[in-house]
Amino acid sequence: MAAILAVVLLVALCALPAIAPRNLIQDLIFVFTVLSLAQLWNLLAGWGGLVSVGQQAFVGVGAYSLFGAILIVGMDPLTAVILSGAIAAVLAAILGPLLFRLEGPYFAIGSWVAAEALRLVCAQFKLLGGGTGISIAPNELSQMIGLKTVQFLFGLRPAAARDVLMYWSALLLAIGITVGIYFFVRSPMGLALAASRDNAAAARSVGVRTGRIRYFLWIAIAFATGMVGALVYLQKARLSPDAAFSVTDWTAYVIFVVVIGGVRTIEGPILGVLILWALTFYLSQFGSLYLVILGGLAVFTMLFMPRGVWGEITQRYQVRLLPTQRVLQRLT
Repeated sequence: MAAILAVVLLVALCALPAIAPRNLIQDLIFVFTVLSLAQLWNLLAGWGGLVSVGQQAFVGVGAYSLFGAILIVGMDPLTAVILSGAIAAVLAAILGPLLFRLEGPYFAIGSWVAAEALRLVCAQFKLLGGGTGISIAPNELSQMIGLKTVQFLFGLRPAAARDVLMYWSALLLAIGITVGIYFFVRSPMGLALAASRDNAAAARSVGVRTGRIRYFLWIAIAFATGMVGALVYLQKARLSPDAAFSVTDWTAYVIFVVVIGGVRTIEGPILGVLILWALTFYLSQFGSLYLVILGGLAVFTMLFMPRGVWGEITQRYQVRLLPTQRVLQRLT
């Protein structure tokens, strides 16, 4: 029954651009991209034990790689999204051995410092606008793969058709990341990762290569994060160092989503991003006070609902839609 409902929901989401207004489509692009980032951070920090506050580094590198591929190389935008993920992964492979020398809060601080350093480096790229940023002209995106098809099917102008393409791409990425994480954490590799998080020395004593598992996890998450960052700024068509490497937009909001929804659950970030979307809709009119309210809610949740909203629902009603724990069967 759950599988049938999931298929129906997926079909409805895919068909939504045919009837939904453009502002709703743009809102859902935000929801899907933040959900992807939240699931990735949850995997890294929740299951991997690597609490990073510098994931905006890979969002920014993905965005700058995309703009470089489009404006300098002349690559198709959607193809450039994949290349952007690959460049972010290469950067993660270089940073990993340096950051993994640090542990706990030092790793968190180190990841943030690395992100700030990359922001300053990208601000020096004069071909991509330097510190003031740069925009992509509409004609640079006019030959995007699938754009003409969407225009024909829905009778839309190019800008609205691009939003539909971005919507489908963001939906596909969010589903792929969520499903991939679900199967990964239930696999032997996921079990080894959890063992590395709980007690690295004990895990190594039984043959788990803790350093290698975390290193490849770090690279894979950077690849996906870079793709998300590229997709976000392909939809915005405007890039600046401060926006692309914003710790508030790409790390603080993401951590809020995971904490509110529930750490180490698949459903938690899904519920958390819906809560963030609702709060953004109703509270954004309060300006900077909006961030104070979000911070207060996060603190309240950590103090009184440490499992998050989904964790409380699971404990009270025994509802598990996407269980990630292994259940041992009693031998008879």
